Amino acid sequence: MGANKSQPVTRRLGVVAAALALVAAGVPAAQAAEPDAAGVAECDAVRTNWTAQAKPHADPEGLLNAYSDTGKGWTGGDTTNSVKLSGGRTVWIFSDTFLGPVNPDGSRPTTTPFINNSFVVQRGSSVKTVTGGTPANPTALVTPPANGWYWFGAAQTSNAGRNLDVVALRFEKTGPGQWDWRWHSNHLARFDSTTLKLRKLIPMPSAANVQWSAWLQRDGDYTYIYGVEDLGASKYQHVARVRGDDLTANPWEYWTGSGWSADETDSARVLEGVANEHSVTRWRDGYVLVTHDTTELFSKRVLGYFSCSPTGPFVKPVELYQTPETGADGSYENANIITYNSHDHPDRRVGNTLLVSYNVNSLDANNDLYADVSIYRPRFVAVTLAAAR
Repeated sequence: MGANKSQPVTRRLGVVAAALALVAAGVPAAQAAEPDAAGVAECDAVRTNWTAQAKPHADPEGLLNAYSDTGKGWTGGDTTNSVKLSGGRTVWIFSDTFLGPVNPDGSRPTTTPFINNSFVVQRGSSVKTVTGGTPANPTALVTPPANGWYWFGAAQTSNAGRNLDVVALRFEKTGPGQWDWRWHSNHLARFDSTTLKLRKLIPMPSAANVQWSAWLQRDGDYTYIYGVEDLGASKYQHVARVRGDDLTANPWEYWTGSGWSADETDSARVLEGVANEHSVTRWRDGYVLVTHDTTELFSKRVLGYFSCSPTGPFVKPVELYQTPETGADGSYENANIITYNSHDHPDRRVGNTLLVSYNVNSLDANNDLYADVSIYRPRFVAVTLAAAR
């Protein structure tokens, strides 16, 4: 198998390796921040004690799996954000992506194309893959720089739906080794929402060691931007906002813990233990934050936190789901299998039921992801929240 195909997938697990190194050095794993709930329970979303009932294999998991099995385009990826577009379309947004073909036994050829970002467009039961390049030579939608690549994050439309805006994190190589790379900067990849052609790549704030790519949430006059300060074993949520729906049209403001500042370096840590990709969406008269639990390594726990404000504090965590694929006792019976980056899809919410997705990968990506195409696909879970009796 060509190392040039598999190495980028392994890079996606670099944060895991960094966390392991910190633990080996005697640095304890992060503990979830537990803000004092006194005085913050002014909304029913926080006052209520919520319970969760989860049903796995929710739509569109079956549709994407069947499409992957055909080997005619996208056959697996991670990130898994979704945005509704005109014409009844939903665009599924992926970072590291495998393309077809797929062998009859469910394995991938070692020559299969691999790119760092892609779209899958769904209209009803119709699915198609969008990449850069040509069908004979597909490339990432955002051309990688000479010494790195771009991973996609949160996304939304702007300019009355004419733009599809996707946060693109630039990573760069720092040497020849497998783990010689780092986050470099934040960018906005602006696409035409009809043609899905890249219009421009726009630099975004990057001065505070925060990857502003976890989530975008429109609320009133503002779009709230959720980022993660990733220190390996510890991950901290940060919050910014911008007036309107265009992240590039107005100055950003950063939550300091008590107010807003124009200085990115004033941005405060809001919650410890979030994943690099998580969601903050409206829930009743407040908000629900959905995240993989990063207070423990290789966790199978998906948690929901609640708040009365888009800036937190996020309190009263509830376990929404435990991913069955994870670890040696998981469904693959493989200690290398991990799950990560769970979040909500509010555009597909039905009543009190959230649609939560998460990603599956392997610490032995060079072998496992080629041996079994089913591993590196998103999973979807319908999670119904109800007040505890």
